[in-house]
Amino acid sequence: MYVNTLMLQDVLAEPTWAELLTTADRRGLTPLFWTHVLPYGEVNLDMSGRLNIGKPTVDL
Repeated sequence: MYVNTLMLQDVLAEPTWAELLTTADRRGLTPLFWTHVLPYGEVNLDMSGRLNIGKPTVDL
């Protein structure tokens, strides 16, 4: 959830997104999305690299 929160913070820091999101959109945001989470099975971690978490680019 921590990584999800960091990604949301980066997106919401962009002025373009701040202008696009309505109050209802902001209420619906949550770091609790699970589409990329694998609760069972084998998970291979690459400990030699870092996650590419930084300022996103917005193409509208």
